[in-house]
Amino acid sequence: MLDFLIHSPVSHFARATPDHPALSFRGQKMSYAELDQASNQLARALLASGLEHQDRVGILMHKGLELGVAIYGILKAGGVFVPLDPFAPVERLRFMLDDCGIRQVVTSDAMTKKLTSLPDDARPFVLGATASEGTEGLSWEEVRGFRADPPDVWIIDQDLGYIMYTSGSTGQPKGMMHTHHGSCSYARWGALHVGMTPQDRVASHAPLHFDLSIFDFFSTAQSGGTVVLVPEPVTKFPASWTGYIESERISVVFTVPFTLIEMLHRGAIAQCDLSSLRWILYGGEPFPPKHLRALMEALPEVRLTNVYGPAEAPSCTCYDIGEVSGVEEAMPIGTASVNSDTLILGEDDAVCGVGEAGELCIRGSTLMKGYWNRPRLNERAFFFRDSHGPFAHVYYRTGDMVRRDDDGLLWFLGRKDRMVKTRGHRVELDEVEAALAAHEAVAEAASFTMPDDAGSRAIMAAVTLHPDRAATPRDIRSFVRERLPGYAVPQAIRVLEELPRTSTGKIDRNALMRDRESAAK
Repeated sequence: MLDFLIHSPVSHFARATPDHPALSFRGQKMSYAELDQASNQLARALLASGLEHQDRVGILMHKGLELGVAIYGILKAGGVFVPLDPFAPVERLRFMLDDCGIRQVVTSDAMTKKLTSLPDDARPFVLGATASEGTEGLSWEEVRGFRADPPDVWIIDQDLGYIMYTSGSTGQPKGMMHTHHGSCSYARWGALHVGMTPQDRVASHAPLHFDLSIFDFFSTAQSGGTVVLVPEPVTKFPASWTGYIESERISVVFTVPFTLIEMLHRGAIAQCDLSSLRWILYGGEPFPPKHLRALMEALPEVRLTNVYGPAEAPSCTCYDIGEVSGVEEAMPIGTASVNSDTLILGEDDAVCGVGEAGELCIRGSTLMKGYWNRPRLNERAFFFRDSHGPFAHVYYRTGDMVRRDDDGLLWFLGRKDRMVKTRGHRVELDEVEAALAAHEAVAEAASFTMPDDAGSRAIMAAVTLHPDRAATPRDIRSFVRERLPGYAVPQAIRVLEELPRTSTGKIDRNALMRDRESAAK
């Protein structure tokens, strides 16, 4: 078993198999020895630039070999990496930099324009980009001038490794704090469950700010395998993605059902040699049975696993899917993974029995330490069982409704709150509404989801306008696009004279959905 720090496997395999590729991107490769040395140099550059223990460091870049260098360099320096979406609006980026106290960002020349769009007092020290007017930092060439031996930094497994932001119900993103211990537990679960070896080539399909990417990098490193970074343009076109699996001889994929459905229907699977692919893990949202069955029939030699777990407690349950003949209805989310435990709570936090629906609560080694800078949210997010003693069991309230059947399998029933999944991305509808309501012409806003053709959910919205203000749906959508990531922007916005109400005076979102369904017929 390797050490308890996330970056330890890189150093281990740099000694054991120095020439074996750790990363691959567009035909370029970086060996474990090269990754180890390059990340040591970045760690030293960060420390020389003022990084202190557990400082947060942003990673703002597109897919490329330097992405792996950034991850491991920050960790080796004793820092905490914070993935930043390169496609995020500047205002969202500014919020995360300020909220997390990020003073340094590892980036690339392609991101310089976005960074210089920040106000002067919000611009971080940049590493990896050529110096330009308005920025201060070190280029990759200058970083490579630092010593390549590891810095003398003391790190323990309870230190934070990364903070990942997700949608927040208050209208602002919230950061989840994960330790080295939790990340290593997640990585080991993945490597053991799939039986990874150094010969595996694992696709890094998800962006770094999506928690599936943690499996891609860290589970692969546990086994000394190769992370194959998938270029963003390839992820947008199903045929290109399927061809990439073939040409790169990818063996393991962890992605969302939407990607697999697109690959199935528009990816020309029959025309590709996918014999290298041995295991597909999917998560993020339920997989429509008809599409899952078709995928299994198209790829009969590939094993499939339904992985459940919010980003706060990744991969806490899973279910290995058996024969095609058994795929007639939605798949269960399985049973608790290694070193995880589940509890289902009903009304007044009473423990539910077999067959009873309730909120799924999780405790385990992959559980986050808490939300960054959100003490009140932390109070609501955790449930303490047997709290009368010093060894209380701490569970995370997932907000997901489930039931447990006679065989011990968990079945997902839906969300307790207003968080939704759309094409694999998690979105708080309250955050969408907050962005809509920020428009000066909008009086009230409501958002909801509708089924789409890909078996996922499409975000829709309706608004009312102030009597003395005017705005078109296009105006409002453009406004929101500057404040939310693309996947959270409503596909359609209706301007109404008034929003429907329930008998208690609340906005009736179900009525909006029904009206939308009627209009679509």
